[in-house]
Amino acid sequence: MKVIFTCGGTAGHVNPALALAGYMREKDAGTQILFVGAERGLERDLIAHTDYPFRTVNISSFHRSFRPAEIKHNLVSLKNLAHAEREANAILHDFHPDLIVGTGGYASYPLVRYGAKAGIPTAVHESNIVPGLTTRQLEPHCDRIMVGFEDCRAHYKHPEKVVVTGTPVRGDFFTISKQQAKEKLDMNDGRKLIVSFWGSLGSNAMNRAMAEFLALESAKEPFYHIHGVGEICWKPMQQWMHDDGLEITEHPALAVREYIYDMATVMRAADLVICRAGASTLSELTALGVPAILVPSPNVTNHHQEKNAALLGDHGAALVLPEEGLDGKKLFAAAAGILNDPQRMETMSQNMAVLGIPDATKRIYDTVMALLK
Repeated sequence: MKVIFTCGGTAGHVNPALALAGYMREKDAGTQILFVGAERGLERDLIAHTDYPFRTVNISSFHRSFRPAEIKHNLVSLKNLAHAEREANAILHDFHPDLIVGTGGYASYPLVRYGAKAGIPTAVHESNIVPGLTTRQLEPHCDRIMVGFEDCRAHYKHPEKVVVTGTPVRGDFFTISKQQAKEKLDMNDGRKLIVSFWGSLGSNAMNRAMAEFLALESAKEPFYHIHGVGEICWKPMQQWMHDDGLEITEHPALAVREYIYDMATVMRAADLVICRAGASTLSELTALGVPAILVPSPNVTNHHQEKNAALLGDHGAALVLPEEGLDGKKLFAAAAGILNDPQRMETMSQNMAVLGIPDATKRIYDTVMALLK
């Protein structure tokens, strides 16, 4: 069997494809897999760390703006789209795939669109609650659309194509128990653990608030806390903590890291997570059943994070706070209010777990393989 995975733009689009590709190889070592992405996309770097072959199409995004620079960008993107059709058809001719799976991002459009036109079975996985532009454009043409939650179905014009599979979560999130994770981190004296992060790059505004949060926490250290600052904020964070009178090395219950490399262990041990509302993070939270405070990024296209967070908030699984006007005092009060209320924590955890689909990779595999029968 030959399968093309096409995706790009963010790790949240690439990781589900990698999870499914690995699962397919476990089922059949003879499966031939080709990844296709944009020439200058993040996907090139991510796939380079695997043994999967990678080909590119010259395609770029469309911007939702009428400013002169954005109009010029969109004209270039339109020209690139014409080239991408020829490149996609060349890849289809060379590889002869039995199946094409797109997992999001504008880079996935050409192969799914022209593969469907050629009669090849096609499926799209959409991680966000509300479909992005590429998924909306592909909906009339692909055979199946796979989504994370039942609530997503209402956002599609062809609900008969929609299958609720969940979004894959790395297997190492489930290899140890919560207690084992706490013991591994040496945070098992009964105090609750807060885990916070604002993405791999970080957020100036929210890290500034988190410095104040940590300073308030340091007075009595009522909780353990692991905070991932992010690359761009690491140096400023040291100054912000100093400005708030916090010498982090004097408080062993508080750990401030540039990046949380052992995320599976840390998330497994967490009693409360404070973070953005990216689709991959939400799939991890729901699979683990961890209560959360979500602060959606206001800078994401089409307000995707606000819509993602709203679903968890509406189901009573998370507290959603807007970034505007949010400071460390308000954030700390919100976290303490949850952690000091066992009944509220239990209810949020149960509501979160109800939304989770831990076997998402298998469900996606079963869905796409059914297209070949």
